[in-house]
Amino acid sequence: MKRKIGLYILSLWLMFALIIIITIKIPVYFGDDWEYIETKQLVSLNLIPIICIVAIIAGFFAYYDFSYRLKGTAELAFQITEIENIDYEHLTFLTTYIVPLVCFNFDNERYQIVLLILLVIIGIIYIRTDLFYANPTLAVLKFRIYKVSGTFVRDGLRNNIIIITREKLTNKDKVKYLKLDNRIYYVKKIINEQK
Repeated sequence: MKRKIGLYILSLWLMFALIIIITIKIPVYFGDDWEYIETKQLVSLNLIPIICIVAIIAGFFAYYDFSYRLKGTAELAFQITEIENIDYEHLTFLTTYIVPLVCFNFDNERYQIVLLILLVIIGIIYIRTDLFYANPTLAVLKFRIYKVSGTFVRDGLRNNIIIITREKLTNKDKVKYLKLDNRIYYVKKIINEQK
């Protein structure tokens, strides 16, 4: 659950970066009579960008955790029998959720509360439906998403598995996998298999 929440925050990196650009207020004045604005006032002017920076940092930790998990030993293997590239799911998440949320009026407190409520609701849906694989940030980081059927050594044929990988896969490829969730796996292609 913690990893899914982290991946949800990671999926919103682009939105947080855009919100920072839209809302940051740094007073710039080059006259000789300039005065330093108090830190407290600077923080109060930039509360939303500061929260977004904290969320981006949390996303870095989530990505580190995800990367660390992926370095785990993937001992089990299966052969792909059917494969469908579903990389478009990254774009669906981006256009459906992230882009519209950036258009909020961030100067109005009611809109800020609505945005927070929407992010929580979207997060709950994202986590409960296991959509963490449709993460646009992972697409930027060169991950691919496939829906596959495969023949497993222990379980035989399994259908509609979602796999995340950095490699281009095709039908009949053999892969080692690391289970991320009930139907979602991170896989690595077996290149030189000994016969």
